[in-house]
Parts: sequence; structure tokens; C-alpha cells
Amino acid sequence: MSNQVEPGTIGSAAAGPGPAGLAEQAAFVPQAPGTPVQYSPPFHGRTVSWVAVSIIMVGFVCGGLALVFGPTWWAFWLGLGLAVVGGLLALGTNIFDDWY
Repeated sequence: MSNQVEPGTIGSAAAGPGPAGLAEQAAFVPQAPGTPVQYSPPFHGRTVSWVAVSIIMVGFVCGGLALVFGPTWWAFWLGLGLAVVGGLLALGTNIFDDWY
């Protein structure tokens, strides 16, 4: 699909080759004329934040499956414990500071 935001997309095919590559297309940000813009790559959080969220998700799934296929109470409490440990890890490492 063509880039419909960039000016001159209709006539650019007849004028010659388009942009050099994906890097130029990804860095294009529509803006008002004369406004300086600085492109910064996206930030996806720290590794410890992803580990904490993964532990919380595993605990939630474990507890949910324990209730569906049982109820198997030891697996439910194990899942709850994992979710609490993941939550404490997230709070202890300031996961909320990973916001963009």
C-alpha cells in the first residue's frame, strides 16, 4: 500500500525512483512546515520489567487453569503466589518508570 501521508505520492512514480529505503520512510513524521522534529527509536522497556510481567502472566494462567480443570487448589495457590511475586518484583524495580 502506498504511503498516503507523504506529499507527492501520486506524482512520485512518474518522477523517478522513490525514497532510498525503509529507514527514510520510517523516519518521516507529518508536521507543520518549519517545525523541527527529532526522530527517536521506540522504547520497549527494560528486561527486568518483561520478566516481571511474564511471571505475573504465568501465575494468572496457572491459577485460571487450576480453577477450570479442578478445582485444583494447590495449583491455584501456586499461581496466586507467582502473580504476587511478579507484582512485588515489578513494584521493586519501578516498572512504572518504563513509560515512554
